[in-house]
Amino acid sequence: MTIRAPFRSPRGISAAVALLAIGAAGCSDVVDSAKNGAKKAARQRSVFSLSTGDCYNPNSRKTEGEAFAIELVPCDEPHRGQVVGEFDIEEKGDFPGDEAVTAIADERCPAEAGEFAPDTWALPEGVGLSYYTPTAESWATGDRAVSCTYTKESGEFTGSLKVGAKSLKPGQKTYLNGANAVYEALWANQPEAETVEEDLEGYKAQADAVATALDAHLDGLRGIEGTETGKLRTRLEKTAGHWKDAAKAGDADAFYVAYDPAFTGLDPGDTVAARKELGLATTVPADDAEVWAS
Repeated sequence: MTIRAPFRSPRGISAAVALLAIGAAGCSDVVDSAKNGAKKAARQRSVFSLSTGDCYNPNSRKTEGEAFAIELVPCDEPHRGQVVGEFDIEEKGDFPGDEAVTAIADERCPAEAGEFAPDTWALPEGVGLSYYTPTAESWATGDRAVSCTYTKESGEFTGSLKVGAKSLKPGQKTYLNGANAVYEALWANQPEAETVEEDLEGYKAQADAVATALDAHLDGLRGIEGTETGKLRTRLEKTAGHWKDAAKAGDADAFYVAYDPAFTGLDPGDTVAARKELGLATTVPADDAEVWAS
């Protein structure tokens, strides 16, 4: 998953909003434009005032850089982003640097988002995880807050994304917790080396992490009744065996032999029937579909 990180601005700086542009249009167009501009200006809020659940529009189309203010909008109106979680960085002293702050957000924001909207398949197309983090300047004023958001890179969506864990039935929650952990283990442990020969141990560690997550997922699935869920459980038991073989591979060739059926066995498309049976979203996210299609 590509994670974009817009940054907070120093406290006390407000965005300059130039909204009332009058051209050679007719009088009614000028009035409408002025009304829309005035409404947008009235909705301007400091980026520091964001709270979980807020729907908003960034004042810039850029996905990186410093943000001073946002347009807060009702969730039933078209918007580009929604705050899905917040936390404070528990670090004192000097600013640890952008990379260190981003690493903390990388680790914490997926969990925060998972509590707010556990089923990522139900998200509107094009919505991805991003966050607002402290800068060196805002850190010096005491800012430690990170706002995790789901943001649409282009276009807008309508409505709140909130389907919290408390809204789920027990079987749905168990399935999503297990499945999300499996794919998180896969991508979070992806070695930087492009080939197994360059970093066999790194790839074996990834395989071990996925196998461990799969075992936990299978434990959860055994407590869920349903024909399709049972079929999925049987397939994933075989898949878990392949990941365990990859984790124990003695050389690169042995790893490749085990990895091919291991990775194929995690094809999200194979989970659609079980998801339908559980009453969950059934449209495979485009990014995931592309990965396994290739």
